[in-house]
Amino acid sequence: MIQSFITNPKKLFLMDALGAAVSAISLGVVLVKLERVFGIPPNTLFILATFPILFILYDLFCLTKNKNDVRLFLKGIAIANILYCCLSIVMALYHFKIITIFGYLYILIEVIITFTLAVFEYKVASKLNENV
Repeated sequence: MIQSFITNPKKLFLMDALGAAVSAISLGVVLVKLERVFGIPPNTLFILATFPILFILYDLFCLTKNKNDVRLFLKGIAIANILYCCLSIVMALYHFKIITIFGYLYILIEVIITFTLAVFEYKVASKLNENV
């Protein structure tokens, strides 16, 4: 499977953009409407939703790049995704007393998925370095 992404790493940018779109909509629309259920304040949700929107723009920009140039961009989005995971955890800890179990579950699931994708992106980028 990893070979497929090495031969066409732009698929990872598409996957990342799709995931970021789901996160942005979830955070910026759905969870805001369900604040009572999740307990995450809207201003925190809007701050968190800003990053996936920026990631979508970055991913779309990266899709325009030559295949030989994508390894640094792939490492860039991997690192950005890991930093976003850290920010999400910090925000959850900051609002420790008001976030519900459902809010923590949402953040945990998003962090696990995002972190896993970031590690995969970084590994693919490293393999590209070996092949160039």
